[in-house]
Amino acid sequence: MRLNRGDKLRVKLGLDPTAPDLHVGHLVVLDALKMFQDEGHTVVVIIGDYTAMIGDPSGRSETRPMLSREQVEANAETYFKQLDLVLDRSKIEVRRNSEWLAAMSAADILRLMAQATLQQVLQREDFAKRMRDGSAIGAHEILYPFSQAYDSVAVKADVEIGGTDQLFNLLFGRDIQIAYKQEPQDIAVFPLLVGTDGVQKMSKSLGNYIALTEPASEIYGKVMSIPDTLIEPYGRLLLGTGRGSLATHPRDAKAQIARELVRRLHDDAAAEHAEEDFKVKFVKREIPDERESYDKPVSDLVTLLVDTGIAKSRNEGRRLVEQGGVRINGEKVGVDAMPVKGDVVSARRRYIELK
Repeated sequence: MRLNRGDKLRVKLGLDPTAPDLHVGHLVVLDALKMFQDEGHTVVVIIGDYTAMIGDPSGRSETRPMLSREQVEANAETYFKQLDLVLDRSKIEVRRNSEWLAAMSAADILRLMAQATLQQVLQREDFAKRMRDGSAIGAHEILYPFSQAYDSVAVKADVEIGGTDQLFNLLFGRDIQIAYKQEPQDIAVFPLLVGTDGVQKMSKSLGNYIALTEPASEIYGKVMSIPDTLIEPYGRLLLGTGRGSLATHPRDAKAQIARELVRRLHDDAAAEHAEEDFKVKFVKREIPDERESYDKPVSDLVTLLVDTGIAKSRNEGRRLVEQGGVRINGEKVGVDAMPVKGDVVSARRRYIELK
């Protein structure tokens, strides 16, 4: 794209309302949009109310369930106020892709799909993997990249931004724009934020996300529970380059990220309250900084006590629990309690952190 001084761009971001919440992973692309907006360019946010019913197959190992119109509409309504957390909505062009996709005739859809081959679409990494694995690919899923690409035609996008998992879709949009005699959009992709499980990308459908609208204490607690390996990317992607250096101790670094994120999504008072609430619940219950690590699968609490040498036998371990001598994260528990990754189990002045 050749630009002259003073040229204004139409910068597109598509959001499919597959769940009622945007998550903090969206802050990465919303911050990029804010930079374009501050420079006077037109930000075009497309609420994918039509494509959400198909379901984006990006990164999926199986077909996503199709949503009803009612589900999509309910989710879409919550998106608008969440955009206000980052963007000036008075300067956003908000569109729903049902405006043009729902109005297409069968002939229009055939004409659109004639602009690319099935082989091109099946080259997508997710489709190719599912074919190798023998997993099903719904015929309707093929429509998704065509529909998202046509969004760029409909709004005459100059730039489209998205996560790295959207690279195929964004490039495909260029091809379809060319087929419809438009200048192809430039694209900008950004790293995906790994979810709180530390394994898969943060995703509404996977349930490993931190919603932008969650209570301050929930946001703070979820950040404090992330694996240590996520500290650097969370600090870099959520707080940006102006955050300064993170603390060296993992717990302190997580607290720094949690505090700043709550402050951004709520306010200073909420951040202070969430931090103090977390300290009262978990830190001030005499859990020391230095504690033993345990990285084996846990079948039950009593077995854990025996394996770590806190109890010499299962009977002794059971009695210890029943007598109130075992705590998880500072709270007394019963024999049916099941500690999970990130918990600190304490008994007899021993502190075991599950890794």
